[in-house]
Amino acid sequence: MKKPNTGLFSFCLHLTNSLGKVAAEQNERLSIFAPKEVLKKDLFDKNITQLRRRLWNIYYMDLPSSYKVWHSTFQLGRYWPRHISSTVLTIHDLNFLYHRREKDYDFCMKIIRRNIERADKVVAISEFSKNDILDHLDLGNKEVEVVYNGCHKYEGEIKEPAEKQLRPFIFTLGTILPKKNFHVLPCLLKGNDFDLVIAGNMSIYAEEIMKEARKWGVVDRVKIIGPLDENVKHWYLKHCSAFVFPSIAEGFGLPVVEAMNYGVPVFLSPLTSLPEVGGNVATYFNDRFDPEGMIAEFDKGMERFDKEKLREKIIARSEMFSWDTAARQYWNIYKELM
Repeated sequence: MKKPNTGLFSFCLHLTNSLGKVAAEQNERLSIFAPKEVLKKDLFDKNITQLRRRLWNIYYMDLPSSYKVWHSTFQLGRYWPRHISSTVLTIHDLNFLYHRREKDYDFCMKIIRRNIERADKVVAISEFSKNDILDHLDLGNKEVEVVYNGCHKYEGEIKEPAEKQLRPFIFTLGTILPKKNFHVLPCLLKGNDFDLVIAGNMSIYAEEIMKEARKWGVVDRVKIIGPLDENVKHWYLKHCSAFVFPSIAEGFGLPVVEAMNYGVPVFLSPLTSLPEVGGNVATYFNDRFDPEGMIAEFDKGMERFDKEKLREKIIARSEMFSWDTAARQYWNIYKELM
């Protein structure tokens, strides 16, 4: 949770607080292990014990014998206590397989193999991730269980951005990295008056997106606005004309279910886990991301949204993904191990 405005941050936050409710019902003790800068933000329910991470815990960590299960919530996690009864490992994705960088591959595979050896139970966040794990890793006799992420039901204040969005806009959200494939989106502005708003932690990949915007003559209508506070993010999700997510390496896709919760038209990559999330209520781009094809798919998807009155069906689809359900599934795994 060192990096806010990321899927991993949201996963840890919402799963932990939902697990806290289950722990209270079961009269059991739940603890969160996190860096000082995360713990001081007061993000977690009061009944959850806080354990502060120290840097040297990578090399040495002991927990009292009262702790029975350790859950490592990230496949590349390097913090594992000694002398604990049972361990759970969540693997979100194997995205490094698609980067084609040998250095990343060797580094990530080394850590994941070691973590799988340590784990008594392995959990994937989608069937796609599960299949990737089974295809590329040796689990011995360990099974992989799928526990889908939830949809966070935001109930806080929704705040309009300081710089008002004057035109109707297409919105997307995620760390600005090549795997998000955002550079294929500027073509969607051809033949309409939409803006394209891209939010997320920045990188030099933004230059490639703007290069594509120049190619299509829409530079003034493509806005890369960086990370957003939660209350502003939900303004964009609620007020966008459509949500687009062309990612080519995705273990689940939390921004997709957040957008679906507002019932907006959703346009997704047909690759990786995204069809599991969008089901038959989303529109899918072609797998080559051919610009002319994408333009036609976007136009047809917007027409379909109105014609089939998809808003309520999209909201209903988002409600299939629940953090409370995910927490109870994880809790059952903990109890099974104990």
